Amino acid sequence: MSEIDDIALAERPETRGGPRRDLRVGDTTFTLLGTAHVSAESADEVRDLIDSGDFDAVAIELCDARHSNLANPDALGDQDLFQIFRQGKAGMVAANLALGAFQQRIAEQSGIEPGAEMRAALEASQRHELPLLLIDRDVGLTLKRIYQNVPWWQRFSLLSGLLGSVLSRQEVSAEEVERLKQGDVLESTFSEFAAESQSLFTPLISERDRYMVMRLAQQCPPGKFKRVLVVIGAGHLKGMAEHLEGPPAEDPAEEIAVLEATRPPSKVWKMLPWLITALVLTGFAIGFSRNTELGWQLVVEWFVINGVLSGGATLLALAHPVTVIATVFAAPLTSLNPTIGAGFVAAGVELAMRKPKVRDFSTLRHDVTQVKGWWKNRVSRTLLVFLTATLGSAAGTWIAGFRIADSLFG
Repeated sequence: MSEIDDIALAERPETRGGPRRDLRVGDTTFTLLGTAHVSAESADEVRDLIDSGDFDAVAIELCDARHSNLANPDALGDQDLFQIFRQGKAGMVAANLALGAFQQRIAEQSGIEPGAEMRAALEASQRHELPLLLIDRDVGLTLKRIYQNVPWWQRFSLLSGLLGSVLSRQEVSAEEVERLKQGDVLESTFSEFAAESQSLFTPLISERDRYMVMRLAQQCPPGKFKRVLVVIGAGHLKGMAEHLEGPPAEDPAEEIAVLEATRPPSKVWKMLPWLITALVLTGFAIGFSRNTELGWQLVVEWFVINGVLSGGATLLALAHPVTVIATVFAAPLTSLNPTIGAGFVAAGVELAMRKPKVRDFSTLRHDVTQVKGWWKNRVSRTLLVFLTATLGSAAGTWIAGFRIADSLFG
């Protein structure tokens, strides 16, 4: 950022929520307010500070996606579910629903909605017609960078920990509530791992500290604002203050681009589906070249194993009978065509047979707080159909592939 002329290093005494620090950068004074994400007092403090008239802009620890969810909780109902599957976003939507379920469970058990201070900042800034600056990194990018940064062997424990925390019906522990006072739902969910893993802590916490400071530099150029209230989780206050106090970035946009970058899929993984297709078709050709009976045996085994596993997997999601049948026939063919997946076909048929109704979207956030709710709600059940069909087809492809190899060379 621009040269720091004067920094008030002393933390103010805690009032209702958390600590505050005033840092003057050039002509702009940033008031970093460390809030508790499950505290009604923090929400009141945010509201009081904005109502004081001391600030001419408000920055909050939200990205566009989370701001949209906060401003319009039923935003998913405005999206085309078919396009979500076509664009490969089903997994991300499911993860966001899972995190939302954890947040809803916190609200139901504690009586306090996590993120109430962000909602207070949103409403108060609108009331006073103040610019609202969204400074956090997109939650999807953060999840991707977490996934790419941790060792492959740790990814399964992360996914199982996420599912366990959001689907558990046990009451929220005092420790979980305390973690939420320092960070948001995402941080709380992974905090057990972050404390022990630098590879997880970096994209989840320290990168976001730097990212939010770069966003402030980008959105608050010299002379634009005099005083900016920055509403962040208390766990980010120290890191952001250190970055604000440090040397200014030469090009904030360039640093933001670096912190948003994700590695493209490995060429090996991109070529693997085509390689598998080539090997399977080659196996069929070898089988028929030896004798017609062996060739047809391999084809039948491919269709039976792949179709049964993928279609059978959709039964776990309680898919419509027509969806199950369609998946049984589609999976063996889609497994030989890397441009389309069995999950996409299964989800498309499920949407045609059981089109979600208005009430499914309106009750979605509540339904997914319970395990059975994922199967009860047509929106979340379609996501489960997509995921189970995809996993079933993947298992069928490998099992049938090894079966072909064994028949030919065993």
